[in-house]
Amino acid sequence: QVQLVESGGGSVEAGGSLRLSCVSSGVPLNQYCVGWFRQAPGKKREGVASIDSDRNPKYADSVKGRFTISKDDAKNTLYLQMSSLKPEDTAMYYCAAAFCVHVVDGTSEEEYNYWGQGTQVTVSS
Repeated sequence: QVQLVESGGGSVEAGGSLRLSCVSSGVPLNQYCVGWFRQAPGKKREGVASIDSDRNPKYADSVKGRFTISKDDAKNTLYLQMSSLKPEDTAMYYCAAAFCVHVVDGTSEEEYNYWGQGTQVTVSS
């Protein structure tokens, strides 16, 4: 059974930091392309960061220089370190895994096969 479980969300003030984790069971993350997405109320889900089959990270322009995506193959866990948080980062954050052969650039949710349930991040001004 495939399961991705996010944790680490919470409420912080602007300028603060959070680290999101996504533990995978049934999906060996070292064999998949992975990513983080977020969805704010009333908005479409958008790609935040991803790691491709060559382990190259990619970031949305809105988070470049502030967020870092990484994964620990031994722990089968994906991370998203978020710093210098802004109120506009407030959203539900989801991790996702994809068969790399299906991935074009890793930024579209249609490319991903497995999803977690999400963890809420709220940034106050």
